[in-house]
Amino acid sequence: MKIIKSQIINIKHKKNLKIISPVNIYGAIFGENCFVGPFCEIQKSVKVGDNTKIQSHTFVCELVKIGKNCFIGHGVMFINDKFKKGKPADGKKKLWLETKIGNNVYIGSNSTILPVKICSNVVIGAGSVITKDITKPGKYAGNPAIKI
Repeated sequence: MKIIKSQIINIKHKKNLKIISPVNIYGAIFGENCFVGPFCEIQKSVKVGDNTKIQSHTFVCELVKIGKNCFIGHGVMFINDKFKKGKPADGKKKLWLETKIGNNVYIGSNSTILPVKICSNVVIGAGSVITKDITKPGKYAGNPAIKI
């Protein structure tokens, strides 16, 4: 049996980054005044803008870019593999897709974000599933999420 402890490695950040352990963060880039709560995993090449807060139990996979002044609620899951071939991509990164989150986006707890683009000034209700690009500011909720 091999046990690997949680770790923070190879991150880049500007001033005032606050991280509450335990977390797994590797290869991510953070702007100024960011916060990461406990029990999060943030994978390599993730970019997090200034003044963004990521709450506990959240998973941010590779190919995600989060803008400035965002709030990511507890237990939010970002997905980069849509199982295009009916199963996981098994490390075939060419099948993974990116997610881009604009500025001033607030994502409620337990939401799932598939590979999409979300424009700035959006609120996503708790428990929502975002399956398509959001191109207009506003409030969205549901499964699949719609503008309300």
